[in-house]
Amino acid sequence: MSQNVGVHVVACRGPGDLSGVQALIDAGDIDPCHIVAVMGKTEGNGCVNDHTRDFAATAWCHFLAPYLDCTADAVHARVALVMSGGTEGVLSPHFTVFTRETVDSAPTHGEKRLVVGIAHTRDFAPEEMGRMAQVEATADAVRDAMRDAGIADAADVHFAQVKCPLLTSAKVDDALRRGAEPVTRDTYESMGYSRGASALGVGLALGEIAPERLSDAAVLHDATLHSARASVSAGIELEGNVVIVLGEANGSASAFRIGHTLMRDAVDAVGVRTLLRTYFGLDPERDAGAIASRLVNLLAKAEASPDGRVRGARHTMLNDSDINSTRHARAAVGGVLASVVGRTALYVSGGAEHQGPPGGGPVAAIVRMPSS
Repeated sequence: MSQNVGVHVVACRGPGDLSGVQALIDAGDIDPCHIVAVMGKTEGNGCVNDHTRDFAATAWCHFLAPYLDCTADAVHARVALVMSGGTEGVLSPHFTVFTRETVDSAPTHGEKRLVVGIAHTRDFAPEEMGRMAQVEATADAVRDAMRDAGIADAADVHFAQVKCPLLTSAKVDDALRRGAEPVTRDTYESMGYSRGASALGVGLALGEIAPERLSDAAVLHDATLHSARASVSAGIELEGNVVIVLGEANGSASAFRIGHTLMRDAVDAVGVRTLLRTYFGLDPERDAGAIASRLVNLLAKAEASPDGRVRGARHTMLNDSDINSTRHARAAVGGVLASVVGRTALYVSGGAEHQGPPGGGPVAAIVRMPSS
């Protein structure tokens, strides 16, 4: 018995447009009962009031419910839905759909291939967000997702995508009424705390961060702590964390592989080219046709460097009162990555607290392998 993971990138006209997915189902390319996870990029602002994420997730729940023979609310427990707002610059709204099925035939390729696992944490009280309760619950969920994927060695995890909640004014008021103090009373700042705590949880689960170095005080304050494989997006549409672990395992019958690297800063195109060349044998400068036919997606984190500089030159992203720095960062990194691979439907998520080094971030590539 082998796990066979499929991946499809589907364009959309808006956060609720699933006509492209329906077309793939009608053509027999996707069995909706095998959909296990969806990572979407929607065209909202990616901030606290970005309801395109909730819109997209709700659309998916109502779309899948008849196929899965369950209620729309029950879909959340069966399919990991991660919607990331913000398609600034050249980024194109899209969904990356992961399917998983068990097949009888053993793979003949003789190498590790793509596997996927999902898990959920419990819901968090407002005062738990951005603190060790969220760190530890996320670590447990990552371990659960690894088991679900059939990954025994953390080194085989290449990308851990987390969707986490944020604080709203109502949640802050609720905590204060109960005599509990949230990590911050600023709703936008809470997104960073929630992302940061979740990323530290990924690092803890994958053995990248020693448990004795973690504390409430470390979240957003100890820049030496980060995960090279964590990607976290915050949203208003959920109360607990959703985790998708992407990695490789022997025995997978998937036609795809996944590899990862770290962009050391927002303009590190060389790092991405090196990943494609050394891990997949694809040279972006010479193999444009192969890139176009085999690259499924790049999954990346983007961050405005917190020290205010990129390679020694001052940037102004942190000082813009009109457009938040996460929006600038998505546009910048999206443009860099698009220039490398020649496509714009890329999963670039803003806000990289404890996700890669300050100013940089993890990048993973999913690539279809040639048939033997």
